[in-house]
Amino acid sequence: MRSLLALILSIIGIGTLYAQKPMYVVGGKVVESIDDIPHENIERIDVLPADEATIAEWGSAAHEGVIIVTLRYDTPATFNAEGVDNFTDYLANTVAWSDKMAAERVSLRIKVDCEGRATIEEVLQATSRPFLKRVQRAINEAPLWSPAMRDGVAVESIHLVNLLLPKGKRLPEEHAVIFI
Repeated sequence: MRSLLALILSIIGIGTLYAQKPMYVVGGKVVESIDDIPHENIERIDVLPADEATIAEWGSAAHEGVIIVTLRYDTPATFNAEGVDNFTDYLANTVAWSDKMAAERVSLRIKVDCEGRATIEEVLQATSRPFLKRVQRAINEAPLWSPAMRDGVAVESIHLVNLLLPKGKRLPEEHAVIFI
């Protein structure tokens, strides 16, 4: 899967290995990266060239151009429960997976609906079915999010979850033999 940045750079013709990093603006704020924004949450992308007008408007940090990302919402969905304001941390604390068990990973695309319920939209990766089932159960039983808002109205939003348990453990390396 190509990153959003690679896609944008190929569209505007900056595909070289030596291309500098443009300035990214999301929701009016300068951010370091746009790679973690699910494509479903993007309404529009505007690309400003690295010219005098752009630098005059955005400052010297725009010397490689500006990529402005307009999201489908004004305010992103937020999660706050049991003193945790990060959904992945909440899942890590909720999913029962002891330190004695093998390391497992799951990567998910989740949807937060207008009422704040989180559901799995797509399983991107799961190292085992039992681990995925425990994560699914934790998501189904999770407290409600504060949904994303657009012009004062709740809207659906998509979020990425990457969970590796037990914390601090690494997945075993996979070895493969390729026959030609």
